[in-house]
Amino acid sequence: MPRHEVLTFRQVTFSHDGGEALFTDLDLDLHPGFTGCIGANGAGKTTLLRLAVGELLPLRGRASGAGLACYCPQRTDDPPPAFAEFLAATDAESCTLRGRLRIEHAWGSRWSTLSHGERKRCQIGAALWRAPDVLAIDEPTNHIDAAARALLVDALRRYRGVGLLVSHDRELLDAVCSHCLWIEPPTVEIHRGGYSKAAARRREAGERNRAAYERARNERDRLEREVVERKAVAARSHRDRSKRGLAIKDHDGRGRKNHARMSGKDGRAGRLYKQLLGRSDQAEKRLRSIPTHKEYAHGVRLPAVRSRRDLLVDLPPSTLAMGERMLRVDALRVLSAARIAITGANGAGKSTLVRHLLAAQRLPASDVLYLPQEVAAPEAAELLADVKTLPGPALGAMMSFIRRLGSDPGRLLESVCPSPGELRKLLLATGITRNPQLLLLDEPTNHLDLPSIECLESALAECRCALVLVSHDERFLARLTTERWHVVVEPGGDSCLRVPG
Repeated sequence: MPRHEVLTFRQVTFSHDGGEALFTDLDLDLHPGFTGCIGANGAGKTTLLRLAVGELLPLRGRASGAGLACYCPQRTDDPPPAFAEFLAATDAESCTLRGRLRIEHAWGSRWSTLSHGERKRCQIGAALWRAPDVLAIDEPTNHIDAAARALLVDALRRYRGVGLLVSHDRELLDAVCSHCLWIEPPTVEIHRGGYSKAAARRREAGERNRAAYERARNERDRLEREVVERKAVAARSHRDRSKRGLAIKDHDGRGRKNHARMSGKDGRAGRLYKQLLGRSDQAEKRLRSIPTHKEYAHGVRLPAVRSRRDLLVDLPPSTLAMGERMLRVDALRVLSAARIAITGANGAGKSTLVRHLLAAQRLPASDVLYLPQEVAAPEAAELLADVKTLPGPALGAMMSFIRRLGSDPGRLLESVCPSPGELRKLLLATGITRNPQLLLLDEPTNHLDLPSIECLESALAECRCALVLVSHDERFLARLTTERWHVVVEPGGDSCLRVPG
């Protein structure tokens, strides 16, 4: 079992490859229980997790926790550490975890055919079985269906070590987290409670800070005006004390100025000016010390258009291969005004169906925007490299789109490989420049931060082109779709697609 130690960050400063600092002099104590990590894509959430488990070392300072540390990354390309041992183990804890998360022994030999949701359950189950003192999990509910999500929440609630959890799932953060921390480089701000309570406390603190900032700014502005006035008075006083311009034989005039200098009366204006200048400097420092959050305009528009073709996809009855299993599909049609939701359990074959629709659609490739569930890291790095070579106006338009989805374009362009959330924004930005007539989106909200999800949902609600959408987010589907195709796993293991009506 975990030893219930504290995870500490002391004066931690970190940046990637000499770029702008993500963290500067970070001091943080994390106690047993989960702390939710919240921030824009690319803000440094994954970096904080990797610092916590020792995968990354700070430029200055130290991050330290006792005992074993495990990290569950967003990507599920490869089996997790000790996965084979976890499947083969016969102890009570391994059997219990496999049962709770519905992990099958046979999955060890067919990792490449597992859905991303099944892989994520394996990844977290293997990590929990190792009973680490520090457990860092990046987006645990990505690709997870509703039934698996409930199992996952139950398993995470039983963990007793120090946990760090990156997620855009507000219900999960409320269910398992005792604290939440917001990352806005180069600062980190922590509040007590799950997401809802912590966010309310953060809003209250923000309102207090904004009021204090306004008071401090008014005081600084008042002092700056007085400084200007006092400077003018001091300048006149200096001219009055100067002997320049007096005749050499004007003994009376020179005597009066000597007396003023000796008595100090005419130097008082200069001393008051210097005192006021010091108070103005202090007011400026107070103003800068008050925490404030950068506010950027959010919201995007997808300039997609309704196709002049009425029929975009016309499929005959088909049987699609999914490794050793099959997906049976009756005749399907996608019309230009379609708003279709594809639902089903993890591994049922939803992504297989979307790829089949992509291959069968009748539009030119430039008129279709396909967003896959995952893109391998080398392909993501290649896409970013291509984006960096775009002409100025095209690059500017794309980075404006990225900014309005809540990410920092400058930080993105400094990186070599985008984060999974930034990658999804890049794919969307690349696709919308072509004015697509058909959107095939496979779990589009995976990896996105909360404001980005809200922006994307609003943009898709106004978009007039055909939409085929795979998602486990029922609220997202309810707003955006009018027709539902449900993929069902049958008793024999094969799947079939059910289309009402």
